[in-house]
Amino acid sequence: MSKTPINLQNKFSQFSEYWSPRVIAEMNDYQFKLAKIKNEFTWHVHHKTDEVFLVIEGTMSIEFRDGDVELSAGEMYVVPKGVEHKPYAKEECKIMFIEPRGVVNTGDAGGDLTAKNDVWL
Repeated sequence: MSKTPINLQNKFSQFSEYWSPRVIAEMNDYQFKLAKIKNEFTWHVHHKTDEVFLVIEGTMSIEFRDGDVELSAGEMYVVPKGVEHKPYAKEECKIMFIEPRGVVNTGDAGGDLTAKNDVWL
């Protein structure tokens, strides 16, 4: 067991790619992932799990078919399982995801923005 705290800013400094989540910790079967996001993502659904977005720095939107949720630093939102959504950030935004191990970032959509899973920092 490590007694060293995880420094989020230090972890963010170790990568530059957008839409490419990095695992920084696990708790039971859940992973804590950091990502830098900018511009459009893809419409997608996670059928088996909710998805938590926690904004660390910047602002982002989560688009839904019936409206948007705007998030700023220090705010979080839980997208319920089975709800189609599309994250978006006009400028670079640093976020944390909390989700079960093995969740694919593009859900059921696949495509070019699908990131490799279980990439640790």
